[in-house]
Amino acid sequence: MNLQYNKYKKKESEFEEKVIQIKRVSKKTKGGNQISFTALVVCGDKKSRVGVALGRAKNVADAIKKAVKKAEKNILVVPVVQGTISQEIKIKFKSALVLLKPGKKGAGLIAGGPVRAVLELAGVRDIASKIIGSKNKSLNVWATFKALQKLKE
Repeated sequence: MNLQYNKYKKKESEFEEKVIQIKRVSKKTKGGNQISFTALVVCGDKKSRVGVALGRAKNVADAIKKAVKKAEKNILVVPVVQGTISQEIKIKFKSALVLLKPGKKGAGLIAGGPVRAVLELAGVRDIASKIIGSKNKSLNVWATFKALQKLKE
């Protein structure tokens, strides 16, 4: 039995990832337009650890890979108490305003779109949230992440 260790084999990550947004962006140069992609990704283990990052690359797959790698380095431990957060919090990030309220047991995850993704991967099960102000996905993700950081303090 000859078992060899393959150092290039992809490790199975403990984190689940969710792509929130993919944008095609272009830069004007002398030779024409230079096209690249940006991917906003949320990583989490559904047990109170979550990370958010933005990856940029010439193609979509590489942008997602870069974002996942960055998000796994940018991990935040969220203080989840019995499936919810400890207190109500209202956070403003640029033009986005996110309101997070703790929910009663069994209330479920009442959140829209990008906020839901962050809270789901953070392991929060009972919460009510409201997006006020900008409906921009990336701003709302960062506002939610900032709110969870604030809870830790």
